[in-house]
Amino acid sequence: MNTFTRRGALGVAAVVGLARPALAQPRYPARPVQVIVPWGAGGGTDATARIVATLLEREMGQPFNVVNRTGGSGVVGHSAIAQAAPDGYTIGMITVEICMMHWQGLTELKRTSYTPLALMNEDPPGVQVNASSPYRDIKALADAIKASRPGQFKASGTGQGGIWHLALAGWLVAMGLRADHVRWVPSNGAAPAMQDLAAGGVDLVTCSVPEARAIIDAGRARSLAIMAPQRNPQFASVPTLNETLGINYSVGAWRGMAAPLNLPAPIAQQLTAAMQKVWNSQEFKDFMNARGFGMVWGDAEGLAKHMEQTDTTLGTAMRDAGLVRG
Repeated sequence: MNTFTRRGALGVAAVVGLARPALAQPRYPARPVQVIVPWGAGGGTDATARIVATLLEREMGQPFNVVNRTGGSGVVGHSAIAQAAPDGYTIGMITVEICMMHWQGLTELKRTSYTPLALMNEDPPGVQVNASSPYRDIKALADAIKASRPGQFKASGTGQGGIWHLALAGWLVAMGLRADHVRWVPSNGAAPAMQDLAAGGVDLVTCSVPEARAIIDAGRARSLAIMAPQRNPQFASVPTLNETLGINYSVGAWRGMAAPLNLPAPIAQQLTAAMQKVWNSQEFKDFMNARGFGMVWGDAEGLAKHMEQTDTTLGTAMRDAGLVRG
């Protein structure tokens, strides 16, 4: 009996010993993580991704290395994120363009091509005019646009079909006008568009207020309203469209963290939890506030819902503007 018991005990111990390595979960992350950014170094998305990566490294104990993969109006970088192995060692910062590119026929990638992790920020567009413009508030500008002939007013802010172009188109439709009632003058971004506004080349610019800040602070332009549910605390004097025009229209350029589809749930949950700690950190808040970037948090489910809503809003705006392909 004793011999049998000892043998049985040894057998159980051997089985447990054999099973233990199979049950052990490897620590994550066990090596450096690559963070892909679909846009160039020095821009707002790059800067935001780098502060997030720095703080994730501190939080998770491994390097988070930012790699800029540019080209194709964002397609190259977004594709690199989606096509990576779903092992947690390649993640990326996806942007609002993922809800636009497929409508334009640029890629088959969509919001559903990723494992969403966290929404980190959103910047709604403001409506900026030259400092010497006769339109002192958004109602005066809106009334003048409604009374104008198509194409009389000129606007800029980004390239044809970009996020700030769609913001204008959606606003015009919300006012009961055609999406092209104001002529769009394409630019290589908000900075040159604001310079053109200050020089009198266009009548208004729709871009985020942080992007317009330098020209506004120089006294060469002013912001009349933002297309958001509430005011930005960093620009508290700028009202919303809903406050001033009774138009409940909002859109924005957002940035979120995502991974390839089918990322294992434990890794996804660990990353989301770490990103929430980053978002809540004083260092991240100071960084974002110093630049006037809007701080908006969403967990994995929140980012998924936000992308779904954005996709619908921008798809409608693009269709109204005649920009949907295929």
